[in-house]
Amino acid sequence: MSGRGRATVLLVVLGAVLSVLGAETAQAAGYRYWSFWEGSGSGWAYATQGPSLVRPDDGSVQGFRFAVSADSQDAAKPRRSPDFAKICADTAAEDGSKRVALVIDPGTAADAPQGETPPPPRTACARVPKDASSAEALASVAKPLRYGSDALLCAISGYPVAGCGEQVSGTTGTESGRATASAPTSASASASGSGGSGGGPSAGVLFGVGAVLLLGIAAVAQARRRRG
Repeated sequence: MSGRGRATVLLVVLGAVLSVLGAETAQAAGYRYWSFWEGSGSGWAYATQGPSLVRPDDGSVQGFRFAVSADSQDAAKPRRSPDFAKICADTAAEDGSKRVALVIDPGTAADAPQGETPPPPRTACARVPKDASSAEALASVAKPLRYGSDALLCAISGYPVAGCGEQVSGTTGTESGRATASAPTSASASASGSGGSGGGPSAGVLFGVGAVLLLGIAAVAQARRRRG
């Protein structure tokens, strides 16, 4: 094979590899889920633990936002401010209990599962025992809650009716299967990490690249045999 022929084959192989990688980027996915936030005077911070592990103090503000996001870095924040004084203005303090302000934001129509309409955002002041978790505070004001078998928080006040942590295509907005294992971890009732999805190529992409490279090698070998 001439130098020009080898260069042509290599360019074809390179183009195919880039096509595979480009297809993976185009299909970059997010997850539709309830994220968990902790509020302060400076705004909202993505929770580093799941709501069943957090034991908020009296005067705390906790937020829940339903949206599609890939990880904690691009997760949508609750659209109400974490204003404890305003949310719990009509709930007096009592001995033996604590007050936790909650912001519950079901998100926008663009993030809603097909056929469902998100209810408007709301706030609530939960008065709960001093040792209550954020999950218990939420349950006291926003039943029914629905959890998945892997402890992922799936629904608040019955929204959404179905589904839990679905993977959503970044290009089509369509669901592509349930992928709760990769959803950011603060959505999980028992999560203890800060969450986030890995940024490396998937096994499918690596397999595709390997297959393309093998085809290229086979093409070069065949061309050499013909020359010989």
